[in-house]
Amino acid sequence: MDQTLGGMHADHLRLLEIFHPYAYKKMAHAYFSQSRFVHYTSADTALRIIQGEQVWMRKSTCMNDFMEIDYGLDCLLEAYKRSKDRFQAIYDGMFPGITQKLQDRFNGWIPNFRNDTYISCISEHDRKEDKIGRLSMWRAYGGAAGVAIVLKSHPLINPTDALRAYTSPVAYLSKDQFIAEFEIFLDGIERNAELVKHLGEEGIIDWMFEVFRMAMLCNKHPGFAEEQEWRIIYSPTFMASQRIKPDIVSIGGVPQKIYKIPLKNEPEENLVGIKVPEIIDSIIVGPTQFPVEIREALVEVLSIKGMQDAANKVVISDIPLRN
Repeated sequence: MDQTLGGMHADHLRLLEIFHPYAYKKMAHAYFSQSRFVHYTSADTALRIIQGEQVWMRKSTCMNDFMEIDYGLDCLLEAYKRSKDRFQAIYDGMFPGITQKLQDRFNGWIPNFRNDTYISCISEHDRKEDKIGRLSMWRAYGGAAGVAIVLKSHPLINPTDALRAYTSPVAYLSKDQFIAEFEIFLDGIERNAELVKHLGEEGIIDWMFEVFRMAMLCNKHPGFAEEQEWRIIYSPTFMASQRIKPDIVSIGGVPQKIYKIPLKNEPEENLVGIKVPEIIDSIIVGPTQFPVEIREALVEVLSIKGMQDAANKVVISDIPLRN
């Protein structure tokens, strides 16, 4: 692959391919195909995103499919259990005792990742959906007045530590599929054993810890596959950001803590193209009783924020409204 992916060094890209093969392929495709993401939400939330120039991240336990984290963890634990002898032979063969050190460190963090992980969800967006959106997503996330904010992908996948929140694709694997993928992952580690060993004991633990964390947080039941989800993930206790700020809000009548990502560029840290008029490609107004009024309001606030030709960026889906 071209080593210029987001300015990421070729050596780091190689390690990403070894330790995160699924995410690596998805990120490379999204980057080089200039694909777009989409965030399905209510018109009210879209208005807050644009006017406040910030994206909200909700606690994983408050999301509509909150059991996903346990599902991902269950798949990981089962795969690790079945492959533990092989896993231990590979890694302890490099550094005796490293498997136990990794296991102890990750086990100590599991309760935190369950209860202190905040997520904002986006989906892959197909060009054929530019005019209408995706009906299943309108039904799941649009409510009575839903919109789809179509986003440029590069600002979300460029490598940066500016926010300490990271974007990752979601895998849709059954338990048996996850186990098979874990074996394939170990095949890759064995093929590249010398390169992996060169990381040193702490380096390997750091990489494998992140493998386990992402496996726990980014695997969903295959029944949800049509969502084509990616996640922006933030674990404040694990890795705090000075830029992402907490707040207490009421969502659907439920008071809860959220974190707000500022849509502000930090070019010195490779966080660019994230401002509202830069990152938003277009907006689709979903099936609703007031599509014209919602479109007019969104065009107005986008224009105020500096988006050129905002009137051509907001379209109304022609999916018929069903009451």
